Amino acid sequence: MTDQTLHRTVQHAARTGGDSPVVQPPSTKTGVIGWLRANLFSTWYNSLATLILLYILAKLVPGIIDWLFISAVWSHTEPEVCRAADGACWAFIHEKYRLILFGTYPFDEQWRPTLAVLLYLVLLLASCNRAFWKPWLGVAWVVLLAVIGTLMYGGIFGLTQVPTTRWGGLPLTLMLASFALAIGFPLGILMALGRRSDLPIVRMLSVAYIELIRGVPLITVLFMASVMLPLFLPQGVSINNLLRAQIGIILFASAYLAEVVRGGLQAIPKGQYEAADSIGLGYWQKTRLIILPQALRISIPPLVNTFIGLFKDTSLVIIVGLFDLVGAAKAALTDPSWRGFYRESYFFIAMIYFVFCFSMSKYSQHLEKKLNVGTRR
Repeated sequence: MTDQTLHRTVQHAARTGGDSPVVQPPSTKTGVIGWLRANLFSTWYNSLATLILLYILAKLVPGIIDWLFISAVWSHTEPEVCRAADGACWAFIHEKYRLILFGTYPFDEQWRPTLAVLLYLVLLLASCNRAFWKPWLGVAWVVLLAVIGTLMYGGIFGLTQVPTTRWGGLPLTLMLASFALAIGFPLGILMALGRRSDLPIVRMLSVAYIELIRGVPLITVLFMASVMLPLFLPQGVSINNLLRAQIGIILFASAYLAEVVRGGLQAIPKGQYEAADSIGLGYWQKTRLIILPQALRISIPPLVNTFIGLFKDTSLVIIVGLFDLVGAAKAALTDPSWRGFYRESYFFIAMIYFVFCFSMSKYSQHLEKKLNVGTRR
């Protein structure tokens, strides 16, 4: 809009008592064209980068689509047919998907881990709905986790007993990640509060624990829990290998989550602490009602980042003899008849990881938006 047009619009509004005509923005500032100009072609170097990326995509995408869909072998067939084809061999996934998803769990009993995964997903979906954030949800988690454990292990109600050494695939990955978060998160909160405590002994113990665990990689923690720990146990006493790995992951997760929560606690203005003290709240009341809710809301992005990283890090349990999703995919490739289809196997599990991680990311954005209603400007 030029200055003369704006001047005439103002004069017209003054003569008509303020009822000025609505001036629409230029078409180049709205719609698809406006979005492209604002995000992809705003400057000359952005335009150059966009054109380079479009050129790369034009070279790569057709070949990827051809490998994934057009030239792929979809029907159940012999391995030699797949090797002669130019595309992906999805017949391999059709042949080995049960081994990839459930590991070495008995073939005839795989309805049990299937039902366990479905129950777990129902719990997750219910927990994502804020309308269900009631005390009964915690009870539901305890009850259904007990049902899931019963389904997986068996030994009662006519179910065949399946030792934990036969567990694997997606159920094992979900169980390791969920228990690590469910137990490691409250433990991490306690460690974060302990690190900021005024009591010297509590603070020193919390700092020592956090720095010791964070100072070594997860693979070292798993190795210590699964290989070194039995050496220190009394003779005749043993701990289940899966339980040892689970405890190692919980300890590792709690240390990292503690630092994330501590960052949120440090971001709370000092006035919040003083206001809570001025109305006579005790330490635990102040922490539970005033400080911790704000700290956790601030920490949502790094918390979810830690959750996603931990979910993927469960693949390291293969070093202690547990076949999670990645380990089961590798086991599927040991069949001499189907050896060599690595891309299909890893692409399949990559899509599974992507669905879970992307869902966590989008839900965290939704939750952050809902909880920030009172603080957005």
